[in-house]
Amino acid sequence: MAVADVFVDLRSDTVTRPTPGMREAMATADVGDDVYGEDPTVNALEAEVAALFGHEAALFAPSGSMANQIALQLVVPPGDELLCDADAHVVTYEIGAAAAYGGISSRTWSPVGADIDPDVVAAMVRPEGYHAVPTRAIAVEQTHNRGGGGVIPLATLRELRRIADDAGVALHCDGARIWHAHVADGVPLAGYGALFDTLSVCLSKGLGAPVGSLVVGSADKIARARVLCKRMGGGMRQAGILAAAGRYALAHHVDRLAADHAKAARLAEAIAPFGVLATTVRTNLVPLDLTKAPLDAQALAAAARAEGVLVSVLGPRTARLVTHLDVDDAGIDRAIEVLTRVLRG
Repeated sequence: MAVADVFVDLRSDTVTRPTPGMREAMATADVGDDVYGEDPTVNALEAEVAALFGHEAALFAPSGSMANQIALQLVVPPGDELLCDADAHVVTYEIGAAAAYGGISSRTWSPVGADIDPDVVAAMVRPEGYHAVPTRAIAVEQTHNRGGGGVIPLATLRELRRIADDAGVALHCDGARIWHAHVADGVPLAGYGALFDTLSVCLSKGLGAPVGSLVVGSADKIARARVLCKRMGGGMRQAGILAAAGRYALAHHVDRLAADHAKAARLAEAIAPFGVLATTVRTNLVPLDLTKAPLDAQALAAAARAEGVLVSVLGPRTARLVTHLDVDDAGIDRAIEVLTRVLRG
């Protein structure tokens, strides 16, 4: 089936296409050479995002993976240790970059999505000495991708901040979908920002921009981040065309995430009777556990695709549905019709 024939694409919120208003903003963007620090639209985006999270500075980077890896290199020296969960994006989907680029050793707690037990994390922190690799940072993911879009409670994050402070280590947030957490729980972005030494935030997941993420932190950290970004091939020239899409997304597409959450909840309600819903749906991700289903993830995806609905396959018996800007109510209706028929067998 050609892409043009697809009725509804639920694989990811990265498949969105710029809206007419966003395209207009991109076409009329004021630009300059960003490597020289002379792109006014990039500079404005960086200042805006830093202010939203209550930090001194931010850096516009081409991708979320690059933003994460830059941030990790800011807080973990080569040969030292990062703690995160075993399903974290930074160790699952970033192709070993922490080790390959940063020389970072990673150790993980069992995957629990957003349901982190701070006591488990505290017990894992290794101080210097004892002939062991010292822990330098803890990373969490808000919202949690493989945790079904779960939102880490503010109380948990505050406790992790206390643990990090007591141990003298940094706390990093992979905030690719932190906008969804902000909308779902009502926590101000600056409230999240105050808890972390570094954050990465994505403009192309949920917000509908075609590309781009930002590293957020102190002025000193972001000055170092610019060097790391250039070293990793992230130096861009007239990047204001891309930054303009991000600024448009921040102005127009954050509050509307509530509609995506409602659509995901509608999908989840329709699928729940089939016993494949993996967890409570809080945001725009609907995880499917097909362990007890008559068909596996590949079979589900193939059957749905044959009727114009695309589903993401995350494992042999794990699939995912994601609502986003380009899926309207009619698309949800069609997805429910197709998926319930397929699951019914």
